[in-house]
Amino acid sequence: MAPAPPPAASFSPAEVQRRLAAGDCWVRCGARLYDLTGFVRHHPGGEQLLRARAGEDVSADLDGPPHRHSANARRWLEQYYVGELQGDPQGSVENGTVASVNTQKTDPLMEPKFKVVDWDKDLVDWRKPLLWQVGHLGEKYDEWVHQPVTRPIRLFHSDLIEALSKTAWYSVPLIWTPLVLYLSWSYYRTFAQGNVRLFASFSTEYSVAMPKSVFPGLFVLGLLLWSLTEYLIHRFLFHMKPPGDSYYLILLHFVLHGQHHKAPFDESRLVFPPVPASLGIAFFYALLQLLLPEAVGGTVFTGGLLGYILYDMTHYYLHFGSPHKGSYLYNMKAHHVKHHFAHQQSGAWVAQWVKRLTSAHGFQPCIRLCANSLEPGHASDSVSVSLPLPHSSLLSLSLSLSLSLSQI
Repeated sequence: MAPAPPPAASFSPAEVQRRLAAGDCWVRCGARLYDLTGFVRHHPGGEQLLRARAGEDVSADLDGPPHRHSANARRWLEQYYVGELQGDPQGSVENGTVASVNTQKTDPLMEPKFKVVDWDKDLVDWRKPLLWQVGHLGEKYDEWVHQPVTRPIRLFHSDLIEALSKTAWYSVPLIWTPLVLYLSWSYYRTFAQGNVRLFASFSTEYSVAMPKSVFPGLFVLGLLLWSLTEYLIHRFLFHMKPPGDSYYLILLHFVLHGQHHKAPFDESRLVFPPVPASLGIAFFYALLQLLLPEAVGGTVFTGGLLGYILYDMTHYYLHFGSPHKGSYLYNMKAHHVKHHFAHQQSGAWVAQWVKRLTSAHGFQPCIRLCANSLEPGHASDSVSVSLPLPHSSLLSLSLSLSLSLSQI
């Protein structure tokens, strides 16, 4: 006979009040208490929204307005469960007592989901590296990987390989920004010499001279090509649904992107580690050098590399930053977190992000963006851009397109 589960801890209103006075952020659903102190920075609605509800019953807030929280968000909440509140569960914690207030009880339809997370009964053994386990989940993998958890992930048995699979956020600008600066300086000097010609490898008679004035345009082209490339990789590789009978495709999906959806706030896995990133960067550099003259391909590559840096930094900020309410980044953060908790297979309606960006800069560009929401009934995605835009806005537009297209 299985042993009975240990009784839940209980806290008096005075105990809860002491924790609130110490700066902790505890909330409750009915009599169930949750310590959200470690989550307030990540909340898509902003830290102040949770701080303002400290000590209160948030059952009604889970159902909205402004929106009904997803089943994944409710499961996520259970990871912060600490115990039960003694006394009248219909009150709020105030000055060490439970004051009677009119609060909505927990939605009975969601009550079965309000249970303590039992890591020992999960589909995987969290005490062991996950990479070699997920392939055995089969048809259960897709549902499992899209139920996020608030704990770090270990992928490999080897400590060395495990260390190479993780990185701090600042490694990206620290490693790649000097390369962007060096390549920009080097290729601009090459253009300034006046001996760069396009199509020279096919015909000297019809080759086109490339003056140094084309350098900024090629650089911006690289930024835009990065946006498109990142979207295609995310849409068709990172967000593929691996067949349940393919152990190795499930493993590939998890190591490339599934791990991020399973643990979206594991800060050591939010940006691409330098060692595997260098392999992809070297591939794209070689490809552009093969297709274009050295200075032309190198300049396009350098712009794309800057786009990658900005993308990774913005992605990290969307997870750990606290943008001001109503700002462009605030809305993007809310949208991106919804992608992790509610609409994992959906892309963004890119037009709304471009509209916000261009309105903020006072531009009305000639843009047509047809990126569907990837919901059932939508057949394809397409992006068509016509850009009479000032150069000063192209960098922001490229970054916005990259983040909005993927929401991944």
